Amino acid sequence: MLREFEDFLIYKADNDGAADRTVRAYRDVLVRFEAWINGREPFGLSGEDLLVFTGPYLHKALRLNATSRTPYVACLRGLYAWRAEVAGGANPALILPYPKKGVTLPRVLSLSNAERLMWAPDFSKFEGVRDAAMMGLLIGCGLRVSGLVGLNEGSLVIQEVGGDVRTAIKPVEKGGKQRLIPVPKEADLLLRVYLAHPELEGIDRSVSGGDKVLFVTTRNRRCGAHDYYGERRRFSTRGVLKMIQRHGTAAGIPADQLHPHAMRHLYGTELAEENQDLLVRQSLLGHKSPKSTEIYTHLAMRKLTKVVDNANPMSKFNSPASQLLGNLTTPRTRR
Repeated sequence: MLREFEDFLIYKADNDGAADRTVRAYRDVLVRFEAWINGREPFGLSGEDLLVFTGPYLHKALRLNATSRTPYVACLRGLYAWRAEVAGGANPALILPYPKKGVTLPRVLSLSNAERLMWAPDFSKFEGVRDAAMMGLLIGCGLRVSGLVGLNEGSLVIQEVGGDVRTAIKPVEKGGKQRLIPVPKEADLLLRVYLAHPELEGIDRSVSGGDKVLFVTTRNRRCGAHDYYGERRRFSTRGVLKMIQRHGTAAGIPADQLHPHAMRHLYGTELAEENQDLLVRQSLLGHKSPKSTEIYTHLAMRKLTKVVDNANPMSKFNSPASQLLGNLTTPRTRR
């Protein structure tokens, strides 16, 4: 790979705080870009040249859709902005637009299924208590699964709020960013029960810096028994997914709701249902842009349905349906 491309990737990792996954993705982009320029000077290309690469070439030659082309545009915009800053000169990538794509509403775990899921673990066993505590943080705090598995005991912050002792967590998530999230009382209780479980005391969870892995596995398939401690006890993101699927399948929950992100979507939707301020929701969800948070407003169907029932024109005059509706008793449905 060209030396300038390598320097850019080093800059992204060391100075810009890009996640390892982002750096790997950018490396793949630059490998394809270098093959496409075929020996030409990359920083002598025009904006029109870059438009050809990110548009017709990626679409026709590689059959990439708008979503798949977006990282290519992001990488080249970053590359040429970095080059203009360190070497001066024009930035031809300024004219590169991000591909337009439709907004897909996320699949949300329903409240009734969340309730069933929380009752699914066997609380008479250590693993059941652990699983309930993990799912409690996913549902009650809207954590990304990467943030959950990366938690240590040192990630827990005990503080006094309004005269009560409450727990908050400091997960490290996308881009290596850390944030502070209050833990709701229900999830806090499950977490405390897990931490007080006698079986946890016999597990070596020690990691560097004197900290301890928070959520530990009990089935070892990766190493010898003598090496099964510390970081090797930590859950993988795939392990969390399989745990959720196991409990959810047993509870009869649809497969497309059995994903950690479906729990995060439930959290975001409920914040919107409760009319929480957009900036508060953005902070709690850890979104970089409020646009990412606004999508949950479209999922807040209880609130939207109530607005429609009270404010639509037909609710304000008599119609053939008015008397019938007045005589009907609508059964109370579970949230």
